[in-house]
Amino acid sequence: MNVLGKRRIASSLLATMAILVTPVITGNGVAAAAAPCDHPAQQLNLKNWKVTLPTGSSGSPTEIKQPALATYSVNPWFMVNAACTGVQFRSPVNGVTTPNSSYARSELREMTNNGTQNASWSATSGTHTMTFRLAFNKLPNDKSHVVGAQIHDGDDDVTVFRLEGSSLYITKGNTTHHKLVTNNYKLHTVFEGKFVVSGGKISVYYNGVLQTTISHSASGNYFKAGAYTQANCGNSSPCSSSNYGQVSMYKLLVTHS
Repeated sequence: MNVLGKRRIASSLLATMAILVTPVITGNGVAAAAAPCDHPAQQLNLKNWKVTLPTGSSGSPTEIKQPALATYSVNPWFMVNAACTGVQFRSPVNGVTTPNSSYARSELREMTNNGTQNASWSATSGTHTMTFRLAFNKLPNDKSHVVGAQIHDGDDDVTVFRLEGSSLYITKGNTTHHKLVTNNYKLHTVFEGKFVVSGGKISVYYNGVLQTTISHSASGNYFKAGAYTQANCGNSSPCSSSNYGQVSMYKLLVTHS
């Protein structure tokens, strides 16, 4: 091989290496390294969250709080997804449930003070926003319902994003079909949702478009996000960990002002 050929090969190798090591540039021009894949807190800011898992003993599911949550992962219930792009939440129909629910969850609950105390805010004071980007990956058999994000008050869920088969709904209290967002949702489709609570009203957005406004004046509110499977061994078969709901979360941002 002549000198010119060797120079061309060397130049090609250097160009390839430059592509491989070129940093991702964010919108403000700052270089951003790819998030590591060891545990969910490297993908999402979980400083003010705790996670409830579908494991543990009857009526007492596993709960991981800060600071343990910062380095916690458990396969397959709560972990970085295979593509290292988000967090996988999985909850089977035979999972351990909380005392006030007959359904298992792999779900984050909003906290405050660096994850040391339960968040609890008023719908009539300040502005409270949760923006999230997620995809439903898997639904349980028979009763194919999964909740991906919600607002809860001191007593019950207030409004949630709930997938039933291919129909994505926003609920209002016990009205599970309050607002149909789409009847043609396909698994693994990523969307962005947002709750904005202010002045006794909850504005709910889907991909930037306002879907509904719900009156709500209660206190004791907090956000939740993950996979809350709305099926159990009484209405879904088989009764095993192979039958589950799963959500992947790619963005989770909460602000209070």
